[in-house]
Amino acid sequence: MKSEGALAGLLAGCVADASQIRTGELDRRALAHDASHFLLLPSAIVAPRDAEEVARLLRATAAARIPLTFRSGGTSLSGQAATDGVLADVRKHFKGVEILDDGARVRVQPGVTVKQLNAYLAPYGRKFGPDPASEAACTIGGVVANNSSGMACGTVENSYRTLESVVAVLPSGTVIDTGAADADEKLRALEPALHEGLLKLRARVLANPASVAKIAQQFSMKNTMGYGINALVDFDTVPAILTHLIVGSEGTLAFVASATFRTIEVRNEVTSALVVFDNLYDANAALPGLVATGAATLELMDATSLRVGQAFPDTPAMIKELDVTEQAALLVEYQATTAAELEHLAQGAQPTLRQLPVREPVQLTSDPVLRGKLWKLRKGLYTSVAGARTSGTTALLEDVVVPVAKLADTCRDLAGLFDRYAYRDSVIFGHAKDGNIHFMLTDRFEDEQQMRRYIGFTEEMVALVLANDGSLKAEHGTGRVMSPYVRRQYGDELYEVMVAIKDLFDPTRLLNVGTIITDDPELHLKHIKLPPSIDSEIDRCVECGYCEPVCPSRDLTLTPRQRIALRREIRNAELAGDEALADRLAKGYEYAGVHTCAVDGMCVTACPVLINTGLFVKKLRREQTTPAATKAVWTTLAKHWTGTTATFSTVMGITDALPGPLESALIGVNRVGRAILGDDNIPLWSRELPGGGASRARPAVAKDTVDAVYLPACVNVMFGPADGGQGVQLSFEALCAKAGLTLYVPEEISSLCCGTPWSSKGIPDGYEAMRAKVLPVIRAASDNGRLTVVCDASSCTEGFRHMLETEPDLHVEMVDAVAFVAKHVLPVLGEYRKLDSLTIHPTCSSTQMGLNPDLVAVSKAVAEVVNVPVNTGCCAFAGDRGMLHPELTYAATRPEAAEVERLDASAHASCNRTCELGMTRATGKQYRHVLELLAEQALEEEHSS
Repeated sequence: MKSEGALAGLLAGCVADASQIRTGELDRRALAHDASHFLLLPSAIVAPRDAEEVARLLRATAAARIPLTFRSGGTSLSGQAATDGVLADVRKHFKGVEILDDGARVRVQPGVTVKQLNAYLAPYGRKFGPDPASEAACTIGGVVANNSSGMACGTVENSYRTLESVVAVLPSGTVIDTGAADADEKLRALEPALHEGLLKLRARVLANPASVAKIAQQFSMKNTMGYGINALVDFDTVPAILTHLIVGSEGTLAFVASATFRTIEVRNEVTSALVVFDNLYDANAALPGLVATGAATLELMDATSLRVGQAFPDTPAMIKELDVTEQAALLVEYQATTAAELEHLAQGAQPTLRQLPVREPVQLTSDPVLRGKLWKLRKGLYTSVAGARTSGTTALLEDVVVPVAKLADTCRDLAGLFDRYAYRDSVIFGHAKDGNIHFMLTDRFEDEQQMRRYIGFTEEMVALVLANDGSLKAEHGTGRVMSPYVRRQYGDELYEVMVAIKDLFDPTRLLNVGTIITDDPELHLKHIKLPPSIDSEIDRCVECGYCEPVCPSRDLTLTPRQRIALRREIRNAELAGDEALADRLAKGYEYAGVHTCAVDGMCVTACPVLINTGLFVKKLRREQTTPAATKAVWTTLAKHWTGTTATFSTVMGITDALPGPLESALIGVNRVGRAILGDDNIPLWSRELPGGGASRARPAVAKDTVDAVYLPACVNVMFGPADGGQGVQLSFEALCAKAGLTLYVPEEISSLCCGTPWSSKGIPDGYEAMRAKVLPVIRAASDNGRLTVVCDASSCTEGFRHMLETEPDLHVEMVDAVAFVAKHVLPVLGEYRKLDSLTIHPTCSSTQMGLNPDLVAVSKAVAEVVNVPVNTGCCAFAGDRGMLHPELTYAATRPEAAEVERLDASAHASCNRTCELGMTRATGKQYRHVLELLAEQALEEEHSS
C-alpha cells in the first residue's frame, strides 16, 4: 500500500477537487463503521461525483494494485462494504432522480434512499419494487448491489425483476449504458474478452442439465448467495446478462452510476392481522395455506421477538398483555389497489383464517394507527434485540431461506442449535411467506472459547440449511460472512462459473476484495467488531445507520452513527494504552463531533432503539467542552433574562439600521472577535438577520374569561419579523380574537424562556435557574393545569414540554400555536382569498412533536398548493448554532434549498423563528411564520379597515 501522501496524490488525479479526498485518521475511522459486525480501517476515503471520476478511480487503483470498495448507505449486514484499501463514498454526490413515463419507470442514482425515491414517485401513484425494512437509510446502490427485496416484494418485484438497464462503470474504466441501442456493439468493441466470455459461460451452463436444474432450484427462492448466475439462463444478450449479473454482485464486478427500473402501483388498500400461535412450529405449519390466500406479507416473530416487542412504547395491547411462553406470531397483510379487490382477497382468505389453530378469532383491520404499531414492532425487532444486548458485545445477524414447506422443521432444528451452543435469547423473525428468516447471535467473539462456539454453530447451521435445499443468504448479500461457503452451496462446477465471471470483469481481483469470491476459508472469523462499553445511552447502538439521512451534519462532519463509532474508537485506543491516538481523535472530535452537532434530536426519530445522540453530545458539552467562564456568563443571563432579551433586541435593531460603511466595519470586527475568542463562542452576524422584535408583555385580562395561557417565545423579541410583517405574536392574537378566544400572557413573561439555550450548551445551572422561574408561573397561570398553555415557536413548545416533564405532579397540556389554530381557529375563518402556492419547512421540533399534520392543515388554509420538499430536513440553525457555525446550516440545507428554488412558490413558511432565519439564509427566500401568513390572508379585510 502506498504512503498516505502518495495515495492522496494518486486519488487527486482522479477527482476534480482535493476536498473529495480524506486521508485523516478521524475520517477514516468514522467511515470504517457500517451496519455489519466487521471492522476494517480504510487507507483513504474518496467521494467521486460522476461516472467519469469513478472510471479514473478504477483505472488508477488497479494500476497501483490498491483494493477499492464502493459504499453508499452503509446499512449492509454481511461485511460487503468493509475494506482496508480505498473506500469510495458514493452517497454524497450520486443523488439524481429522473421520473419517466409518468412514473411507470424511473432512472435513479445510487446515493438516493428508497424512502426518498418513493417520495418522488408518490405523486404518480407508483413506488419502488423492493421494500427493505431499512428503506429510510438504505440506498439504491446497495439495493442493486445486494438484490434487496423486503417484506412484500418477494422474488417478483425485487431488484433483479424490476431492473431494466444500468449505466455501469467497469473495472477497466469503460462506461456502458446497457439500455442504449448500441450497447451490444459497444461492449463487443470495447470489452471483447468480457463480451465473448459471458456468451461462453452461458453456453457452458445451458449445456449442463445439472447446472440448469440447480440454478432453477436455488433461484426459485430469495437468494443472494454468490453471483446471480440465473442471468446466464434468463437472458440471451450480453447487455442484459451483464445488467443482471451486476444485480447482487455486491460491488465486485462494476459500479452502477445509475439504474432504470420499472415501478409498481402503490397498493393503498390494506388490511392486516397479527395472528398468535401457541408455538413456532404451528405458525410455520400454517404458512402454505396462508400463502395460497394471496397474502402480500407473512412476517414471522418468535417468542423472544414478542417479549422484546412488549417493551416497545407503542406496542398494541394484544401483545403487551400476552403471557409469552412459547408462542409465535404471524403478521398477515393483504394489499390491493382498489377497495373491491381488497374485499375480494379478505373474503377469500376467511375460510383459511377461521381454520388456523389459534386461541382467538383472527380480526383483519385497516386501521392505520394499529397497523402502524404492528409494523413498527416488526421492523424494529433486529435493532431492538441488538440494542438490548449486553454492553460490549457484538450483534451478528444471519439471514437464510428454505422452501416454505421446510421452514417449520428448519426453525425447530435451528432453535435446537441455539440451545446446544448456549446462544441465549436468540431471536427468529423474518419474511415467512418466502421461507426467509433472520436470527441473531450476540457474543464478544474474541476469546478462543467464544470463537470455537461460533465456528461450531456456523458449521451446523450451514449443514442444516443446505440439507433443507436452502440458501445461506436470502437478501443480505454474501459479503465476507458467507463467502467461504459459496462453493459448498453451489458445488464445484457452478462455483467455477462464478470465479470465471469475477475474472472476466475484474481480472486483478481488486474490487471489493473478499466479498463473494475468496480463497480464505476463515475470512468470516476475522476483523470482527469489538465495541467497548462507554455510556448507557449509546452502548445500545448497533451502527445500523438509520439515523444518517436525517442528520444535518451528515455532509459536513459526522453523523450520529459516526459520533458514536468514534467514541468507541477513542475508548478502544485508551484500553489499548495508545494515549497518543486517543488524544488525536479526541482533539478532532471536538469540532466534528461536538461543535457541529445541532443537538436537534432528529436522530431519535429514525433510531430503532431510540438513541438521542444529541443528548449524549449535550452531556459531552456539559462535562468536557463548554468553558467554565461561558457557563458562568450564561447562568447569569438566565437570572436576568428580561434585560438580556431587551438588550439583544436593541442591538439587532441598531445593526439592522446601520448604513453600508458601518455595516461593513461591524462585519470586520465580528470576524476578528470570532478569530480571537473562538467560533463556538462568538456568533457570526450577517446581513439577512432582521432587527429586534417588540416586547412580549400584554395588559392583564380577567382570569375568568381566559381560554388559554399564551407564552410568546423570547426568540421573537431577539429577532423581529421580516420586513413588512407584524410577527407571529400579533398574528396569533388576531386569529384567536377572530375565533372569540381570550389569551392570557403572564405578567412575568419577559423573564421567561423554555430553557433550550442552556440545555443545548450543556449549562445545567443556567437551565435550573430558568426552570425555577418558569414552572411556578405556568402552575399559577394555568390554574394547576386547568388551562391549556400555548407557545408560538415549535422548538420552544418542545422545550417547555421537556421542562414540564421534570415536574411530575404538574399536568399541563402544552401545545404549539399551530396546533391550537388548526383545532380552534380554522373551523371559524370562513371564506377568503388564498395565495397561489406555499412551500413550507417542517422543523425538527414539529416533526418530533407530531405537529406536521397541523402545519400542513394550516398551510392549506393559506395557499391553494402546499409544497413540502422531499429533501426537507433540519436546517441546523439550532438556536444560535447556525450563527456560530454557518457552514453547518449551509451543508444541512443545500439539498432542500435547491428543491425550494425549483418549486418557486409564492411564499415560504415555517413555524419557528430561528428556522425561518436559517431557511431565509439558505434559499434567499423570505421565510415567515405560517400563522403570520394565515392572518394576512384570512383577516385581510379586517387589516384593511
